[in-house]
Amino acid sequence: MSDNQSPEDLLKAVANRDRAAFRVLFRNVSPKLFGVSLRICRDRSLAEDALQEAFVDIWRKATDFDAGRGAAMSWMSVIVRNRSIDLIRRRGRGPQTVDGDADTAPEPVDLRAPTDGGADGMALTQCLGELEARERELVVLAYCEGYSREELSERYDAPVNTVKTWLRRGLAALKDCLER
Repeated sequence: MSDNQSPEDLLKAVANRDRAAFRVLFRNVSPKLFGVSLRICRDRSLAEDALQEAFVDIWRKATDFDAGRGAAMSWMSVIVRNRSIDLIRRRGRGPQTVDGDADTAPEPVDLRAPTDGGADGMALTQCLGELEARERELVVLAYCEGYSREELSERYDAPVNTVKTWLRRGLAALKDCLER
């Protein structure tokens, strides 16, 4: 197995239970996925535990990956995000903010900042910038920070179904923008 292989190719090999491919995949993508987990967990130890659980899931579910539906990094990021949120909830804590105060406004997303996601990352950043401020904040809090709809409902003093609608609209607008 070569370190130069794409995550998609490595996942295909992992789906065939290739342990060497799994080691290379872990070595290549774990730093970025750890960043996803750490951003949600805000605790290094929890993020490490969540990442370990996520890689067990990646090993088990590699056959479910479909390159036609999205990029391997996106697929694995969702697994890491979900594992991070699950671990936080099992430990009886909500997603953490930097100072631990849930009422503090989220750190603003600098939409002009360069991304490391290449053209896809720049397109996402541009499309996030086109959303209404509330929808952008909700999408970032839900999908980057790990907030649940219930937590967002409390934060925005709005019914859960309203938050769901706002999120759905925000994601639909993102999808439309990215497809252009």
